[in-house]
Amino acid sequence: MDALIHKIKLIMSDGTLRKRVLFVLGALIIFRLLAAIPVPGVDTAMLNQFFSNNQFLGLLNIFSGGGLSNLSLIMLGVGPYITASIIMQLLTVMSPKLKALYTEEGDAGRKKFSQYSRLLTLPLAVLQAFAFLSLLEGQNIITHLSTFDFVSNVIVVVAGSILLMWIGELITEFGIGNGVSIIIFAGIVSGLPSAVSQFFFTFDMAQLPLYIALFGAGLAIIYAVVVMTEAERPVPITYAKQVRGSQTYGGVSTYLPLRLNQAGVIPIIFALSILLFPQMLVNILSYFTLPWVATLNTYVTAFTANQWLYAAVYFVLVFLFTYFYTAVTFDPDSMSKNLQRNGAFIPGIRPGGHTSEYIATIITRLTLVGGLFLGAIAVIPLLMKAATGVVAFAIGGTALLIVVNVVLDFIRRVDSQISMRDY
Repeated sequence: MDALIHKIKLIMSDGTLRKRVLFVLGALIIFRLLAAIPVPGVDTAMLNQFFSNNQFLGLLNIFSGGGLSNLSLIMLGVGPYITASIIMQLLTVMSPKLKALYTEEGDAGRKKFSQYSRLLTLPLAVLQAFAFLSLLEGQNIITHLSTFDFVSNVIVVVAGSILLMWIGELITEFGIGNGVSIIIFAGIVSGLPSAVSQFFFTFDMAQLPLYIALFGAGLAIIYAVVVMTEAERPVPITYAKQVRGSQTYGGVSTYLPLRLNQAGVIPIIFALSILLFPQMLVNILSYFTLPWVATLNTYVTAFTANQWLYAAVYFVLVFLFTYFYTAVTFDPDSMSKNLQRNGAFIPGIRPGGHTSEYIATIITRLTLVGGLFLGAIAVIPLLMKAATGVVAFAIGGTALLIVVNVVLDFIRRVDSQISMRDY
């Protein structure tokens, strides 16, 4: 507790750091105000009933930062932007030009890559807004609108999603941490008071042993997430000695930290997007009353209703996306070249191709452990729900992982800012 108070004092005493933290808080206040303004014509009672019986919307509510649960102006949240980013990441595998733009052209290439993601966000937001408003109007959650009112609502919802994407990027640039992740984090945390009040309202003394077991499992999962997120595999490296005049440089031994979980929470977000896509597609197509859509809807409903099959597919997708995202973002060849360029080498390993192969082997083994861990964290709540029959927040593991990762990343960035100030 003393360390926390000391860190808060350091933050408030540093002008630059204080401005960054206050900027994040101000942006989150604006985000929560927007999330409290619903679109016109919402039937609150029908909305709450529909949400309680629909796991699909519960999953998607994560990406909206909680804005979908009350059909606010930002009901789509950062979902379209995340989907666009996923599509662009997938395209880097098929397009060497895009991969070079993302990995080899530095900050300028990454800015252009991000711009393509922003442009792709707009049509995706239009499709999602049309699908959701059509679905909700068909369920009588939104009163039947005229064509003009419907189009106006689509425009407002799309504008809200683009605005939220812009706020997230402002947080990244002028605040601390990744803006999109912080917005999702804020949406998850904002739902805690209502979840706690609902728990006490429905508390059953006969279920006390189960509540204690679930609470203990939650603490164990938090501990495991923190340990696995902070875990590193140190690879020893040595800098060759260099003589310049009468001075000798180098000859220092240090290590290269390779994180056990290189991909963070991104594979789970990717997997959720893939799982949500068929349900979103059915919602869009159902508006056109096509004959084969009913058959497709039957299969999709059966798949989502089978908790064990859903959990198995979810686990496999998270595991595969862990390898995919690590392969896209981590380049052993580039790391090997950087080490060689700086006169560093791994003891016992020849520079160049051998170093690259050695690092790639280590990353492959680390990714295996990280992928299994992420998959387990993602499906544990689903398996617990299927085994116990307790209707719980089925994305609790995903939400918990996002919250812990965002908090740890925020603390890490604050510590680095404080260290820079000390230097």
